[in-house]
Amino acid sequence: MRSMVEGAQHRACPSTPLRAVPLPRCAGEDGIENGLTHYFGQMREADLTMIEPLAETPELAQIRDAVRAVCDEFDDSYWSAKDRTASFPHEFARAIAEGGWLGIAMPTAYGGAGLGITEAAIMMQVIGGSAGTFAACSTVHINIFGPHPIVIHGSEAQRQRMLPPLISGEERACFGVTEPDAGLDTTKLKTSAVRDGDRYLVNGRKLWTSTAQQADKIMLLARTTPIEECQRPTDGLSLFYTDLDRRYVEIREIHKMGRAAVDSNALFIDDLPVPVEDRIGAEGMGFRYILDSLNPERILNAAEAIGIGRRALGKAAAYANERIVFDRPIGKNQAIQHPLAESWAELYAAELMTLRAARLYDAGQPCGLEANAAKYLAGDAAFNACDRAVRTHGGMGYAAEYHVERYFREAVVTRLAPVSRELILCYLAERALGLPKSY
Repeated sequence: MRSMVEGAQHRACPSTPLRAVPLPRCAGEDGIENGLTHYFGQMREADLTMIEPLAETPELAQIRDAVRAVCDEFDDSYWSAKDRTASFPHEFARAIAEGGWLGIAMPTAYGGAGLGITEAAIMMQVIGGSAGTFAACSTVHINIFGPHPIVIHGSEAQRQRMLPPLISGEERACFGVTEPDAGLDTTKLKTSAVRDGDRYLVNGRKLWTSTAQQADKIMLLARTTPIEECQRPTDGLSLFYTDLDRRYVEIREIHKMGRAAVDSNALFIDDLPVPVEDRIGAEGMGFRYILDSLNPERILNAAEAIGIGRRALGKAAAYANERIVFDRPIGKNQAIQHPLAESWAELYAAELMTLRAARLYDAGQPCGLEANAAKYLAGDAAFNACDRAVRTHGGMGYAAEYHVERYFREAVVTRLAPVSRELILCYLAERALGLPKSY
C-alpha cells in the first residue's frame, strides 16, 4: 500500500479545506459560453471536504487524499465536455492507471497492492464524489472488480498472463453477461460456447456491455451445456476471459440518458473462437464463479453512489448559502434545509452499511445481506440527493452550466443496475426475514 500511496503523494490534497474557487463555466457546442452566470451571479465551488468518505485509519485517509488529488485534476469542465461529445475519458483512465490504483484489490504477486474491498470502496467513493461522478467510476470500475474470478478460480498461468496488463492499464476489459432475453435471470442466457477441438466457438448476443468500444478483452459467460441437459439451471455455464476480436463481434453503442462519456453496447457474437486456455476454472462452473464477484460489486457500486450523492449535496448546500431571493439566502428556508439535511443522513447511513459489508467481506464472513442492503440504501440516497440538488438550484438546476443536471442523469442508473432495488428487496425479504421466495 505504501508504494501505491506514495506514488501519488506528491499530488495529495492539503488537510485543510480547499479555498473556494470560481465555478467553471461550461462552453456550448459552438464554443460560446451560455452566460447564465452573467445574469445570476457566479457561485463558489462547494467545499466537499465537509462530507468526505469516512477514513478511520491514517492508511485509509492517505488513500482517500491521494485518489482525490488525481480526481481533482479533472474538473467539471472536463467532464461536461466529455459528456457533451460522448468522448471516452482516456486522460483520466491513464492518470488512475499511472497512480497504481487499478490494482488496489489485486494480489501483489501480479502488480497489485494486495488491499481489500474496504480500501477499494474508499477509492471508488472518492471517484464517485469527483466531478466525473458515475462516468469516472465506470471508466475504471471493471478493472477493479472484474478480474476477481481470475484471482480466485484461474490457474497460476492464467493469473500471470491475464492480471498484470489489467492492473497496469495496458489492457482494458469489458463484462459480457447480461442478455436481451434473460435480464436478471442469468440461468436463461442463450449465448453458447461449443467445444471445437482446442477451442470453443461462441455465438450469441450481449447487452449493456460497458466500455466494449475501448476494450481489448471480454469476461464472457456462455452456456457450454444446453439447459435441458443440466440437472440444475445454474449448471452448464462457463466463464471465459478472452480477446474481444472485432472480426467476430459486432459492437453497437446504445445511446442513453446519462454517462455518455463511457459507452454501453449491444454485442453480436458470430463464431468467436476462444482457446480452451482462456476458460476460467472448470467447464460448467461459470455461474458459481460469477456469484463470487457479486458481493464486492454491490459494495463498490454502493460506494460510488454515495460519492455521487455527496457531490450533488455539496453543490446544493453551496448554492443555497449564496443564492439570495427576497433579501435572504434560500438556504435559510426550512423547505430547502430539511430535504438537504435528510440527504446528509441518508448518505451517512448508506456509507455505514457499505463499510460494514466491506469489512465482513475482507474478513471472509458472509455479507450478502449487508452488500445488497448497502446497494439499495446508497442508490436511493444518491438519487434523492441529486434530485434535491436540482430542485435547490431551481431553474438553474436544469441548466448544464451548473452541472447538477448531469449528476442527476448519472445517478438514475444507480437504482437500476447491476441489480434493481426491487429485486434486492425480494432478496432481503427472503434471506433476512424468512419470507417465501417471490421470483
